[in-house]
Amino acid sequence: MKIVSPSNLTVDFGSKTLKPHEYIPMLRREVLDSFLRSRAESAGAQLVPALVTRLDVPSSAAEPYLIHHNLNGQIRTLAVDAVVGADGANSRVAKSINAGDYAVAMAFQERIRLPDDKMEYYRDLAEMYVGDDVSPDFYAWVFPKCDHVAVGTGTVSSKQSIKLYQQGIRQRVRQKISGGRVIRVEAHPIPEHPRPTRVRGRVALVGDAAGYVTKCSGEGIYFAARSGRMCGEAIVKASEGGEKAIGEADLRREYLQQWDGEFATTFRFLDGLQRVFYSSNAAREALVELCGDEYVQRMTFDSYLYKRLAERNGWEDLRMFAGTIGSLIRCRIVGRARGYGGEAELLNRFV
Repeated sequence: MKIVSPSNLTVDFGSKTLKPHEYIPMLRREVLDSFLRSRAESAGAQLVPALVTRLDVPSSAAEPYLIHHNLNGQIRTLAVDAVVGADGANSRVAKSINAGDYAVAMAFQERIRLPDDKMEYYRDLAEMYVGDDVSPDFYAWVFPKCDHVAVGTGTVSSKQSIKLYQQGIRQRVRQKISGGRVIRVEAHPIPEHPRPTRVRGRVALVGDAAGYVTKCSGEGIYFAARSGRMCGEAIVKASEGGEKAIGEADLRREYLQQWDGEFATTFRFLDGLQRVFYSSNAAREALVELCGDEYVQRMTFDSYLYKRLAERNGWEDLRMFAGTIGSLIRCRIVGRARGYGGEAELLNRFV
């Protein structure tokens, strides 16, 4: 993976620390989703290819939840004992239980089929770009998708300008994608933090519906899968394999407390990093500069690949802290220089 700063300083991120068996996976959701549905069906689940329109919440613990859904143009109803809401950032399940709102970022990307020579460059390479030309508070990307690439960006504060930032990333990579043909355009919301309520009654939210997307990277697929598994296992355990009814206390104890205990600290830490390093071009320059450090790479990839905060070294942490302060100061000066028209113009002011 390469990470590219506002001034186009480029760091090969991961080359110093990734082991031979470690890698950053890229996938196509349309392929993954189909695979997961097929696997669930082979394990005994009954698939209902319908659109959920609403969820009726019962007035007592003895009554079922009613899932209203549109199946081939016909409205049908399914009665269930418990519900796992895995229906994304615009979750109708969450709305049905008054789970509260959350801030969302807007992600926009174009799938682009490149000429063979251009695609070869991205065959095993992902790129991240930072700078206020591509996003005021997030990053832009070029990710390989088997036989094409995804070029996109995201923002929280300037959703109405998302297409302007998309033009920014296209401009940054114009030579690398020249001759490419857009085959699909996609846009979707990315939760910025967990919902105020993730469990109510016998309903639990997981994945994007719960707000499980990390800051800095915007990753949500692993946490969607992990929370879904944790919630499913919690229901099986609390119901003793389906032999007894479950309640809200069971879901909070077996699912929510387990989730928060394992991941809440990681989410808070990444939130802090985003606030610091995505706040200005100077901070973004410092971020990319720091990403060249071997200890920073090891901490980052150990945490990213294994979904836990990596084991830290006190002396290395002190060195990294000093390096961070130095980079922020140095890059803030460079940032001012660019504001005057570049380092050469700044030097001219002193001669």
